[in-house]
Amino acid sequence: MTMPGLRTWQQRCIEAALAHFVTTPHFLCQATPGAGKTRLAAALARCLFEINKIDLVLCFAPSCQVVDGFRTTFADVLGKRLDGLVGAVGGAYTYQAMEHRDETFWRLLDEYRVFVVFDEIHHCAGHDPLLSNAWGQQILKRIQDRAAYTLALSGTPWRSDDLPIALARYSSPEGELICDYQYGLREAILDNVCRSPRIVLLDNQEVKLTEEMKAKSAARLFPSIAALLGDSPITYEDLLRHDDVMSHILGLACERLDEVRRKEPDAAGLVVATDIEHAHQIALALEAKGEACHVVTNRTPGAHQVINRFRHSDCRWIVAVGMISEGTDIPRLQVCCYLSRIRTELHYRQVLGRVLRRKGKKDDKAWFFMLAESNLSRYAVRVAEDLPNDLSVLRKVKSPFSKTKTPLATTGASHDEDHPDENKPSAPERDEIIKKYSYDYPGDAIYRVDFSGQYRQTLLNFL
Repeated sequence: MTMPGLRTWQQRCIEAALAHFVTTPHFLCQATPGAGKTRLAAALARCLFEINKIDLVLCFAPSCQVVDGFRTTFADVLGKRLDGLVGAVGGAYTYQAMEHRDETFWRLLDEYRVFVVFDEIHHCAGHDPLLSNAWGQQILKRIQDRAAYTLALSGTPWRSDDLPIALARYSSPEGELICDYQYGLREAILDNVCRSPRIVLLDNQEVKLTEEMKAKSAARLFPSIAALLGDSPITYEDLLRHDDVMSHILGLACERLDEVRRKEPDAAGLVVATDIEHAHQIALALEAKGEACHVVTNRTPGAHQVINRFRHSDCRWIVAVGMISEGTDIPRLQVCCYLSRIRTELHYRQVLGRVLRRKGKKDDKAWFFMLAESNLSRYAVRVAEDLPNDLSVLRKVKSPFSKTKTPLATTGASHDEDHPDENKPSAPERDEIIKKYSYDYPGDAIYRVDFSGQYRQTLLNFL
Protein backbone atom coordinates (compact mmCIF):
# COMPACT_ATOMS: atom_id res chain seq x y z
CA MET A 1 0.00 0.00 0.00
CA THR A 2 1.62 3.25 -1.15
CA MET A 3 0.94 6.57 0.55
CA PRO A 4 2.14 9.88 -0.96
CA GLY A 5 4.55 12.02 1.05
CA LEU A 6 6.20 9.17 2.92
CA ARG A 7 9.94 8.62 3.01
CA THR A 8 11.19 5.39 1.54
CA TRP A 9 12.07 3.90 4.91
CA GLN A 10 8.62 4.74 6.31
CA GLN A 11 6.89 3.04 3.37
CA ARG A 12 9.04 -0.06 3.76
CA CYS A 13 8.41 -0.20 7.49
CA ILE A 14 4.65 0.04 6.97
CA GLU A 15 4.76 -2.80 4.46
CA ALA A 16 6.78 -4.89 6.93
CA ALA A 17 4.34 -4.11 9.76
CA LEU A 18 1.24 -5.00 7.74
CA ALA A 19 2.80 -8.34 6.75
CA HIS A 20 3.88 -8.92 10.37
CA PHE A 21 0.38 -8.20 11.73
CA VAL A 22 -1.02 -11.12 9.75
CA THR A 23 0.46 -13.49 12.33
CA THR A 24 1.72 -11.37 15.23
CA PRO A 25 -0.05 -8.35 16.80
CA HIS A 26 3.05 -6.54 18.17
CA PHE A 27 5.64 -4.72 16.04
CA LEU A 28 8.84 -3.02 17.28
CA CYS A 29 10.47 -0.35 15.13
CA GLN A 30 13.90 1.05 15.99
CA ALA A 31 14.63 4.19 13.96
CA THR A 32 17.28 6.78 14.67
CA PRO A 33 16.07 9.92 16.52
CA GLY A 34 14.84 12.51 14.06
CA ALA A 35 13.90 10.02 11.33
CA GLY A 36 10.13 10.61 11.51
CA LYS A 37 8.69 7.86 13.70
CA THR A 38 5.54 9.79 14.60
CA ARG A 39 4.53 10.25 10.96
CA LEU A 40 5.30 6.58 10.37
CA ALA A 41 2.87 5.61 13.15
CA ALA A 42 0.17 7.91 11.82
CA ALA A 43 0.54 6.56 8.28
CA LEU A 44 0.37 2.97 9.54
CA ALA A 45 -2.80 3.82 11.48
CA ARG A 46 -4.30 5.27 8.32
CA CYS A 47 -3.53 2.08 6.41
CA LEU A 48 -5.15 -0.05 9.10
CA PHE A 49 -8.26 2.15 9.04
CA GLU A 50 -8.45 1.96 5.24
CA ILE A 51 -8.32 -1.83 5.15
CA ASN A 52 -10.88 -2.00 7.99
CA LYS A 53 -8.62 -3.63 10.57
CA ILE A 54 -9.13 -1.15 13.42
CA ASP A 55 -11.80 1.11 14.90
CA LEU A 56 -9.75 3.35 17.22
CA VAL A 57 -6.15 4.36 17.88
CA LEU A 58 -4.56 5.15 21.25
CA CYS A 59 -1.06 6.63 21.60
CA PHE A 60 1.12 6.83 24.70
CA ALA A 61 4.32 8.85 25.08
CA PRO A 62 6.65 9.90 27.92
CA SER A 63 5.93 13.66 27.91
CA CYS A 64 3.20 16.22 27.22
CA GLN A 65 5.26 17.81 24.42
CA VAL A 66 5.49 14.50 22.58
CA VAL A 67 1.78 13.84 23.12
CA ASP A 68 0.99 17.22 21.54
CA GLY A 69 3.18 16.27 18.59
CA PHE A 70 1.31 12.99 18.17
CA ARG A 71 -2.06 14.73 18.20
CA THR A 72 -0.94 17.24 15.58
CA THR A 73 0.69 14.70 13.26
CA PHE A 74 -2.13 12.14 13.47
CA ALA A 75 -4.74 14.83 12.81
CA ASP A 76 -2.73 15.92 9.76
CA VAL A 77 -2.36 12.38 8.37
CA LEU A 78 -5.78 10.99 9.31
CA GLY A 79 -7.84 14.12 8.84
CA LYS A 80 -9.48 13.44 12.19
CA ARG A 81 -8.77 14.54 15.75
CA LEU A 82 -6.80 12.46 18.26
CA ASP A 83 -7.84 14.38 21.36
CA GLY A 84 -10.07 11.74 22.96
CA LEU A 85 -13.21 13.88 22.70
CA VAL A 86 -16.50 13.04 20.98
CA GLY A 87 -15.95 12.60 17.26
CA ALA A 88 -12.23 11.89 17.59
CA VAL A 89 -10.61 8.81 16.07
CA GLY A 90 -8.82 8.11 19.34
CA GLY A 91 -6.60 9.77 21.93
CA ALA A 92 -2.99 10.45 22.86
CA TYR A 93 -1.82 10.42 26.48
CA THR A 94 1.30 10.36 28.63
CA TYR A 95 2.42 7.11 30.22
CA GLN A 96 1.77 8.69 33.61
CA ALA A 97 -1.90 9.15 32.66
CA MET A 98 -2.42 5.40 32.23
CA GLU A 99 -2.62 4.96 35.99
CA HIS A 100 -5.47 7.48 36.24
CA ARG A 101 -7.76 6.00 33.58
CA ASP A 102 -10.80 4.14 34.90
CA GLU A 103 -12.20 0.80 33.77
CA THR A 104 -14.59 2.50 31.35
CA PHE A 105 -11.61 3.74 29.38
CA TRP A 106 -9.84 0.38 29.30
CA ARG A 107 -13.03 -1.42 28.20
CA LEU A 108 -12.51 0.24 24.83
CA LEU A 109 -9.89 -2.44 24.17
CA ASP A 110 -12.51 -5.16 24.62
CA GLU A 111 -15.35 -3.49 22.75
CA TYR A 112 -13.40 -2.10 19.77
CA ARG A 113 -10.48 -3.08 17.58
CA VAL A 114 -7.85 -0.71 18.96
CA PHE A 115 -4.41 0.07 17.53
CA VAL A 116 -2.08 1.15 20.36
CA VAL A 117 1.15 3.07 19.72
CA PHE A 118 3.92 3.31 22.34
CA ASP A 119 6.48 6.03 21.73
CA GLU A 120 9.94 5.64 23.28
CA ILE A 121 8.94 2.23 24.61
CA HIS A 122 12.26 1.84 26.41
CA HIS A 123 10.77 3.89 29.26
CA CYS A 124 8.42 0.98 29.98
CA ALA A 125 10.08 -2.00 31.65
CA GLY A 126 8.47 -5.32 32.21
CA HIS A 127 7.88 -8.91 31.20
CA ASP A 128 6.41 -9.81 34.59
CA PRO A 129 5.18 -7.83 37.63
CA LEU A 130 8.39 -8.38 39.63
CA LEU A 131 10.66 -6.96 36.94
CA SER A 132 8.53 -4.04 35.80
CA ASN A 133 8.22 -0.37 36.50
CA ALA A 134 4.84 1.35 36.91
CA TRP A 135 4.46 2.13 33.21
CA GLY A 136 5.40 -1.38 32.18
CA GLN A 137 2.96 -2.84 34.68
CA GLN A 138 0.11 -0.81 33.19
CA ILE A 139 0.93 -2.09 29.70
CA LEU A 140 1.03 -5.71 30.89
CA LYS A 141 -2.17 -5.35 32.92
CA ARG A 142 -4.27 -3.12 30.67
CA ILE A 143 -3.15 -3.50 27.07
CA GLN A 144 -1.21 -6.70 26.40
CA ASP A 145 -3.42 -9.35 24.74
CA ARG A 146 -6.34 -6.89 24.56
CA ALA A 147 -5.30 -4.50 21.78
CA ALA A 148 -5.89 -5.56 18.17
CA TYR A 149 -2.41 -4.38 17.20
CA THR A 150 0.43 -2.60 18.97
CA LEU A 151 3.34 -0.59 17.59
CA ALA A 152 6.38 0.20 19.75
CA LEU A 153 8.78 2.93 18.67
CA SER A 154 12.25 3.79 19.94
CA GLY A 155 15.41 5.43 18.71
CA THR A 156 17.38 3.94 21.61
CA PRO A 157 15.78 0.60 22.51
CA TRP A 158 17.64 -0.33 25.66
CA ARG A 159 17.56 0.48 29.35
CA SER A 160 20.36 1.43 31.73
CA ASP A 161 18.99 -0.85 34.48
CA ASP A 162 19.14 -3.98 32.25
CA LEU A 163 15.43 -4.68 32.67
CA PRO A 164 13.51 -6.05 29.67
CA ILE A 165 11.47 -3.58 27.63
CA ALA A 166 7.73 -4.08 27.87
CA LEU A 167 6.27 -6.24 25.06
CA ALA A 168 9.73 -6.71 23.50
CA ARG A 169 10.99 -10.08 22.32
CA TYR A 170 14.49 -11.38 23.05
CA SER A 171 16.32 -14.25 21.42
CA SER A 172 17.06 -17.40 23.40
CA PRO A 173 19.53 -18.14 24.86
CA GLU A 174 21.53 -15.06 23.72
CA GLY A 175 19.02 -12.57 25.05
CA GLU A 176 19.39 -10.21 22.08
CA LEU A 177 16.63 -7.71 21.45
CA ILE A 178 14.59 -8.55 18.35
CA CYS A 179 13.64 -5.49 16.30
CA ASP A 180 11.06 -6.05 13.58
CA TYR A 181 12.36 -3.10 11.59
CA GLN A 182 15.54 -1.00 11.95
CA TYR A 183 16.50 2.28 10.33
CA GLY A 184 19.93 3.49 11.38
CA LEU A 185 21.65 6.87 11.49
CA ARG A 186 24.00 6.02 8.62
CA GLU A 187 21.05 5.15 6.37
CA ALA A 188 19.18 8.28 7.46
CA ILE A 189 22.13 10.51 6.61
CA LEU A 190 22.60 8.91 3.19
CA ASP A 191 18.85 9.28 2.54
CA ASN A 192 19.03 13.00 3.47
CA VAL A 193 16.59 12.33 6.32
CA CYS A 194 18.97 13.25 9.17
CA ARG A 195 21.89 15.62 9.49
CA SER A 196 25.40 14.29 9.81
CA PRO A 197 26.65 15.00 13.36
CA ARG A 198 29.89 16.85 14.02
CA ILE A 199 30.82 16.10 17.63
CA VAL A 200 33.34 18.42 19.29
CA LEU A 201 35.04 17.16 22.47
CA LEU A 202 36.57 19.98 24.50
CA ASP A 203 39.66 19.30 26.63
CA ASN A 204 42.53 21.20 28.25
CA GLN A 205 46.15 20.11 28.23
CA GLU A 206 47.03 21.65 31.60
CA VAL A 207 44.49 21.65 34.39
CA LYS A 208 45.74 22.99 37.71
CA LEU A 209 44.15 21.80 40.94
CA THR A 210 45.07 23.82 44.02
CA GLU A 211 44.32 22.50 47.51
CA GLU A 212 44.29 25.31 50.06
CA MET A 213 44.50 24.51 53.74
CA LYS A 214 44.71 26.89 56.68
CA ALA A 215 48.49 26.63 56.94
CA LYS A 216 49.59 25.58 53.46
CA SER A 217 48.72 25.29 49.81
CA ALA A 218 49.53 22.50 47.33
CA ALA A 219 48.99 22.31 43.57
CA ARG A 220 48.82 19.45 41.07
CA LEU A 221 48.75 19.53 37.27
CA PHE A 222 46.67 17.20 35.13
CA PRO A 223 47.15 16.68 31.37
CA SER A 224 43.42 16.38 30.63
CA ILE A 225 39.92 16.69 32.04
CA ALA A 226 39.61 12.89 32.18
CA ALA A 227 42.80 12.67 34.27
CA LEU A 228 41.48 15.32 36.68
CA LEU A 229 38.18 13.50 37.13
CA GLY A 230 39.89 10.16 37.55
CA ASP A 231 42.36 11.18 40.25
CA SER A 232 40.95 14.08 42.28
CA PRO A 233 37.93 15.01 44.41
CA ILE A 234 36.58 17.16 41.56
CA THR A 235 33.39 15.84 39.96
CA TYR A 236 32.11 16.14 36.42
CA GLU A 237 29.24 18.26 37.69
CA ASP A 238 31.74 20.64 39.30
CA LEU A 239 33.31 21.29 35.91
CA LEU A 240 29.95 21.88 34.24
CA ARG A 241 29.44 24.82 36.61
CA HIS A 242 32.94 26.24 36.15
CA ASP A 243 32.73 29.73 34.65
CA ASP A 244 35.78 29.22 32.43
CA VAL A 245 34.48 25.92 31.04
CA MET A 246 31.04 27.36 30.36
CA SER A 247 32.43 30.48 28.74
CA HIS A 248 34.72 28.53 26.43
CA ILE A 249 32.28 25.86 25.30
CA LEU A 250 29.46 28.38 24.83
CA GLY A 251 31.81 30.65 22.91
CA LEU A 252 32.68 27.88 20.46
CA ALA A 253 29.01 27.02 20.01
CA CYS A 254 28.04 30.67 19.42
CA GLU A 255 30.72 31.02 16.75
CA ARG A 256 29.48 27.87 15.06
CA LEU A 257 25.86 29.06 15.21
CA ASP A 258 26.94 32.33 13.55
CA GLU A 259 28.43 30.31 10.72
CA VAL A 260 25.41 28.02 10.39
CA ARG A 261 22.99 30.96 10.28
CA ARG A 262 24.73 32.34 7.19
CA LYS A 263 23.10 29.43 5.34
CA GLU A 264 20.08 28.90 7.57
CA PRO A 265 19.03 32.29 9.03
CA ASP A 266 16.61 30.80 11.57
CA ALA A 267 18.99 28.10 12.88
CA ALA A 268 19.11 27.86 16.66
CA GLY A 269 21.07 26.29 19.49
CA LEU A 270 20.14 24.15 22.49
CA VAL A 271 22.01 23.98 25.80
CA VAL A 272 21.06 21.04 28.04
CA ALA A 273 21.71 22.06 31.64
CA THR A 274 22.06 20.07 34.85
CA ASP A 275 19.42 21.77 37.01
CA ILE A 276 17.43 24.99 37.24
CA GLU A 277 20.19 26.98 38.95
CA HIS A 278 22.67 25.81 36.35
CA ALA A 279 20.29 26.74 33.53
CA HIS A 280 20.10 30.33 34.74
CA GLN A 281 23.87 30.45 35.19
CA ILE A 282 24.21 29.40 31.54
CA ALA A 283 21.63 31.99 30.47
CA LEU A 284 23.64 34.72 32.17
CA ALA A 285 26.80 33.51 30.42
CA LEU A 286 25.02 33.62 27.05
CA GLU A 287 23.62 37.07 27.73
CA ALA A 288 27.13 38.27 28.62
CA LYS A 289 28.10 37.25 25.08
CA GLY A 290 25.23 39.28 23.67
CA GLU A 291 23.07 36.22 22.97
CA ALA A 292 19.30 36.11 23.42
CA CYS A 293 17.92 32.93 24.96
CA HIS A 294 14.87 31.25 26.47
CA VAL A 295 15.10 29.15 29.65
CA VAL A 296 12.67 26.27 30.07
CA THR A 297 12.49 23.83 32.98
CA ASN A 298 9.75 21.80 34.63
CA ARG A 299 9.11 24.82 36.87
CA THR A 300 8.79 27.33 34.04
CA PRO A 301 5.21 28.70 33.94
CA GLY A 302 3.65 27.70 30.63
CA ALA A 303 6.73 25.67 29.66
CA HIS A 304 5.02 24.12 26.62
CA GLN A 305 4.01 27.56 25.35
CA VAL A 306 7.60 28.78 25.81
CA ILE A 307 8.86 25.87 23.70
CA ASN A 308 6.24 26.49 21.03
CA ARG A 309 7.10 30.19 20.86
CA PHE A 310 10.77 29.33 20.51
CA ARG A 311 9.99 26.75 17.82
CA HIS A 312 8.53 29.45 15.56
CA SER A 313 10.65 32.43 16.63
CA ASP A 314 14.03 33.77 15.56
CA CYS A 315 15.56 33.53 19.06
CA ARG A 316 19.02 31.98 18.83
CA TRP A 317 19.26 29.87 22.00
CA ILE A 318 17.12 27.82 24.35
CA VAL A 319 18.47 26.48 27.66
CA ALA A 320 16.59 23.47 28.99
CA VAL A 321 16.52 21.05 31.89
CA GLY A 322 14.74 17.82 30.99
CA MET A 323 12.21 19.50 28.70
CA ILE A 324 13.86 19.02 25.29
CA SER A 325 15.70 15.75 25.69
CA GLU A 326 13.59 13.30 23.75
CA GLY A 327 10.85 13.39 21.16
CA THR A 328 10.47 17.18 21.12
CA ASP A 329 10.53 18.38 17.52
CA ILE A 330 12.25 21.73 16.87
CA PRO A 331 13.83 21.28 13.43
CA ARG A 332 15.67 24.60 13.46
CA LEU A 333 17.89 23.36 16.30
CA GLN A 334 21.26 22.68 14.67
CA VAL A 335 23.81 23.32 17.44
CA CYS A 336 23.82 21.76 20.92
CA CYS A 337 25.93 22.07 24.07
CA TYR A 338 25.68 19.02 26.31
CA LEU A 339 26.15 20.34 29.84
CA SER A 340 23.94 17.82 31.62
CA ARG A 341 25.25 15.82 34.53
CA ILE A 342 23.51 12.72 33.11
CA ARG A 343 26.10 10.41 31.57
CA THR A 344 24.13 7.48 30.25
CA GLU A 345 24.40 6.58 26.59
CA LEU A 346 20.62 6.53 26.21
CA HIS A 347 20.21 10.13 27.38
CA TYR A 348 23.25 11.28 25.40
CA ARG A 349 21.85 9.88 22.15
CA GLN A 350 18.39 11.24 22.79
CA VAL A 351 19.79 14.75 23.22
CA LEU A 352 21.94 14.37 20.10
CA GLY A 353 18.76 13.44 18.24
CA ARG A 354 17.30 16.90 18.93
CA VAL A 355 19.67 18.45 16.36
CA LEU A 356 19.59 15.70 13.73
CA ARG A 357 16.18 16.31 12.12
CA ARG A 358 16.57 17.92 8.68
CA LYS A 359 14.16 20.52 7.32
CA GLY A 360 15.78 21.43 3.98
CA LYS A 361 18.64 20.87 1.56
CA LYS A 362 21.20 23.19 3.18
CA ASP A 363 21.05 22.02 6.79
CA ASP A 364 23.04 18.82 6.31
CA LYS A 365 25.23 19.06 9.44
CA ALA A 366 24.54 19.18 13.18
CA TRP A 367 27.06 20.41 15.76
CA PHE A 368 27.33 18.91 19.24
CA PHE A 369 29.72 20.36 21.87
CA MET A 370 30.69 18.64 25.11
CA LEU A 371 33.54 18.06 27.57
CA ALA A 372 35.96 15.23 26.89
CA GLU A 373 34.77 13.18 29.86
CA SER A 374 35.73 9.51 29.38
CA ASN A 375 32.19 8.06 29.22
CA LEU A 376 30.89 10.75 26.89
CA SER A 377 33.94 10.40 24.67
CA ARG A 378 33.24 6.69 24.35
CA TYR A 379 29.60 7.34 23.49
CA ALA A 380 30.64 9.82 20.81
CA VAL A 381 32.80 7.22 19.09
CA ARG A 382 29.89 4.75 19.17
CA VAL A 383 27.25 7.05 17.66
CA ALA A 384 27.48 5.22 14.32
CA GLU A 385 26.40 2.00 16.09
CA ASP A 386 22.63 2.29 16.08
CA LEU A 387 22.06 -0.62 18.45
CA PRO A 388 25.33 -1.33 20.31
CA ASN A 389 25.74 -5.04 20.98
CA ASP A 390 26.58 -4.62 24.65
CA LEU A 391 23.39 -2.60 25.20
CA SER A 392 20.94 -4.60 23.13
CA VAL A 393 21.57 -7.85 25.02
CA LEU A 394 19.33 -8.54 28.00
CA ARG A 395 21.50 -9.36 30.99
CA LYS A 396 20.35 -11.43 33.92
CA VAL A 397 18.61 -9.11 36.35
CA LYS A 398 18.30 -9.86 40.03
CA SER A 399 14.96 -9.77 41.76
CA PRO A 400 14.01 -6.27 42.87
CA PHE A 401 13.77 -7.67 46.38
CA SER A 402 17.40 -8.80 46.42
CA LYS A 403 19.46 -7.36 49.27
CA THR A 404 22.16 -6.34 46.80
CA LYS A 405 19.89 -4.39 44.49
CA THR A 406 17.85 -1.29 45.21
CA PRO A 407 14.11 -1.95 44.82
CA LEU A 408 12.59 -0.54 41.68
CA ALA A 409 10.89 2.80 41.92
CA THR A 410 7.13 2.76 41.85
CA THR A 411 7.02 5.55 39.25
CA GLY A 412 7.55 5.23 35.52
CA ALA A 413 11.11 6.52 35.68
CA SER A 414 13.44 4.61 33.43
CA HIS A 415 16.44 4.72 35.78
CA ASP A 416 18.48 6.37 33.07
CA GLU A 417 19.87 9.26 35.09
CA ASP A 418 23.23 9.32 36.82
CA HIS A 419 22.90 10.69 40.30
CA PRO A 420 25.68 12.61 42.07
CA ASP A 421 28.21 10.42 43.81
CA GLU A 422 27.09 10.20 47.44
CA ASN A 423 30.71 10.08 48.57
CA LYS A 424 31.51 13.42 46.94
CA PRO A 425 30.20 16.89 47.78
CA SER A 426 27.22 18.53 46.15
CA ALA A 427 27.40 21.49 43.77
CA PRO A 428 30.26 23.88 44.59
CA GLU A 429 29.92 27.44 45.86
CA ARG A 430 31.79 30.47 44.56
CA ASP A 431 34.68 31.61 46.75
CA GLU A 432 34.43 35.41 46.97
CA ILE A 433 37.96 36.00 48.31
CA ILE A 434 40.10 34.37 45.64
CA LYS A 435 37.60 35.12 42.82
CA LYS A 436 38.23 31.73 41.27
CA TYR A 437 35.91 28.79 41.01
CA SER A 438 36.50 26.80 44.16
CA TYR A 439 35.06 23.70 45.77
CA ASP A 440 34.31 23.62 49.48
CA TYR A 441 34.73 20.05 50.68
CA PRO A 442 34.18 18.53 54.12
CA GLY A 443 37.04 19.49 56.38
CA ASP A 444 39.34 22.48 56.04
CA ALA A 445 40.44 22.08 52.42
CA ILE A 446 39.30 24.31 49.56
CA TYR A 447 39.99 23.09 46.02
CA ARG A 448 40.42 25.49 43.13
CA VAL A 449 40.55 24.48 39.47
CA ASP A 450 42.32 26.66 36.89
CA PHE A 451 42.59 25.86 33.22
CA SER A 452 46.10 27.16 32.66
CA GLY A 453 46.82 25.26 29.45
CA GLN A 454 45.47 25.57 25.94
CA TYR A 455 42.01 24.26 25.20
CA ARG A 456 42.01 21.62 22.52
CA GLN A 457 39.17 20.30 20.41
CA THR A 458 38.68 16.83 18.98
CA LEU A 459 36.26 16.76 16.06
CA LEU A 460 34.45 13.52 15.23
CA ASN A 461 32.89 13.51 11.76
CA PHE A 462 30.26 11.09 10.51
CA LEU A 463 29.88 10.59 6.77
